[in-house]
Amino acid sequence: MDVSGGRGQPRSGNDESAEHPGPRAPATDDAGGHPTAASGAPEPGDRHPAPDAPPATGATTPPDEGPRTPSGDERGRPAADRAPADNATAPGTADGAPADGAAPAAEDTPADARRTAGTGHRVTEWGRADDGHPGGAPAGHRGGGRPPARSGSGRGDGPHKPQEQQRGGLLMGRPFGVPVYVAPSWFLVAILITWVFGGQIDRVLPELGAASYLVSLFFAVAFYASVLVHELAHTLAALRFKLPVRRIQLQFFGGVSEIEKEAETPGREFVLAFVGPLLSLVLSGLFYLALLAVDPSSVPGVLLAGLMISNLIVAVFNLLPGLPLDGGRMLRAVVWKISGKPMTGTIAAAWVGRALAVCVLIGLPLLTQSGALGSDAVDNVGMDTVLDALLAAILAAIIWTGAGNSLRMARLREHLPELRARTLTRRAVPVENDTPLSEALRRANAAGARALVVVDPDGVPLSLVREAAIVGVPEHRRPWVPVSGLAQDLTDGMRVSAELAGEDLLDALRATPATEYLVVEETGEIYGVLSAADVERAFVKAMARPS
Repeated sequence: MDVSGGRGQPRSGNDESAEHPGPRAPATDDAGGHPTAASGAPEPGDRHPAPDAPPATGATTPPDEGPRTPSGDERGRPAADRAPADNATAPGTADGAPADGAAPAAEDTPADARRTAGTGHRVTEWGRADDGHPGGAPAGHRGGGRPPARSGSGRGDGPHKPQEQQRGGLLMGRPFGVPVYVAPSWFLVAILITWVFGGQIDRVLPELGAASYLVSLFFAVAFYASVLVHELAHTLAALRFKLPVRRIQLQFFGGVSEIEKEAETPGREFVLAFVGPLLSLVLSGLFYLALLAVDPSSVPGVLLAGLMISNLIVAVFNLLPGLPLDGGRMLRAVVWKISGKPMTGTIAAAWVGRALAVCVLIGLPLLTQSGALGSDAVDNVGMDTVLDALLAAILAAIIWTGAGNSLRMARLREHLPELRARTLTRRAVPVENDTPLSEALRRANAAGARALVVVDPDGVPLSLVREAAIVGVPEHRRPWVPVSGLAQDLTDGMRVSAELAGEDLLDALRATPATEYLVVEETGEIYGVLSAADVERAFVKAMARPS
């Protein structure tokens, strides 16, 4: 199966990462994901971790609107001479109540200071404690707390990238440039398959003795190799449609291809879902043809028969019309085509998936006990019956959870366009390297700003002063601490366009994890500073609203 979405959470680019994690990218489980497995269902909580909304960090209250960019004739004029933007809140005044019709500013306030994007709360002096949250940061960061770590250059640590070994288990290779991981749970299933299938081989070929379990282990590896081929079919189709694939993972109940974007059309969605089961059917047919050329009672015959049947089961199970299975993706594409609305297709396929989960929970044990699946009918309740019921419960839970995740991810995708860099950006004031922190904060508070950008004498931005680092400096030391010692050097990835929104904005932030980003206009002019915490809180707020 393949799964659209499945992205990691960016990690903070400095020593304050625990307090200010980067925004978590939403996984789009509804966007063309296709579980493929021995059961055809994904391991719960693995790839769509994504359905979870990003946690609010408590760093700041999210803004409601974007800062105003001064026009050409305003640049070079003192901030106090400019007409205040709507809802600008002066420090120390009530919400949206500008003092005397304009935000106060000192004479030396930089001309291109930007308004803090939407306040929605009482603005106090930035960098000071207010109800236990200095500068909008958690109470645990009050002055006198742990000072920020500094490098020899006085800059904050650069962003760290998550290690690959933490992303999904053991890395096995990169076919077509896509990493393939084997989750630890796979080894548990391999042992289970070796034990169960080994006993069956021992009954068919008793002369093998203990070697029957070696043959069974080979079958387990060959079966998961065929599951990998199934997943590669999804991956190649996604790459053909120019959809990025994050990884392939072999896990407890099979495999999953994590596709990071949804298909643009219902036709592509259908193809993306169908190629996996189609290739499993092809493999089953190839194993059947190979079986005709060997003795069915030999070791190769038993292996080929097992692989033929197992791939047929994978194909048929994945074609069941309910999310999160491939058949559910195909149903979603059909309803999407008919209704013209992908959300309608997701809702229909998700509820069919939930009904399917109930049918599996009740029907699988009954079919097994009645002998309809090829086993002998039983009248009493034994260990086999209990195991069948347990397997049915696990499969039903996975299908039910996957269907629910698909609904949540569809809702998430509806709200993504509400996240706009322009409306979430804070006003920032430029300061030079050697400016004392106390003076920089005075200028910021005078301008109603909530961010500091370190610039060179020509006004070119060099670094961003980290809010968490400011809070860690006691007030009595701020006159002697230059802002350069609290700043993080700007990299290309930390400059984002004010026009970014939705998934494109999250992609940009995820590419370079940090706590703050410099927002610029298309002309290169500084627009303000975007806090990852503001994005997270805005995301949570949007998700709380009904669709």
